[in-house]
Amino acid sequence: MLLIVCRLLTRNPRIQSLKMKETHSLRALLSNNIKEARRHLEWSQEALAEASGLHRTYIGSVERCERNISIDNIEKLANALGISPADLLRDNNDF
Repeated sequence: MLLIVCRLLTRNPRIQSLKMKETHSLRALLSNNIKEARRHLEWSQEALAEASGLHRTYIGSVERCERNISIDNIEKLANALGISPADLLRDNNDF
């Protein structure tokens, strides 16, 4: 019985929408923090790309929440920005 209820709940569009919002809110937080840290340094996306070893279009797509980003690339961006990877996932950062 419990399994049936769980399946029905997970198929509910409202529940699925909430899950998507939670996922996207973390992605949005990360994207915003990357952009804000870059702007704090007065860097262009190209400058961050050169410093991190990533492509400029990749940086732009991450900042626009269009791409998932790997842990390795979070680390590359954080190192280039001079902050810890954890800082990119914190809310209320003051870069």
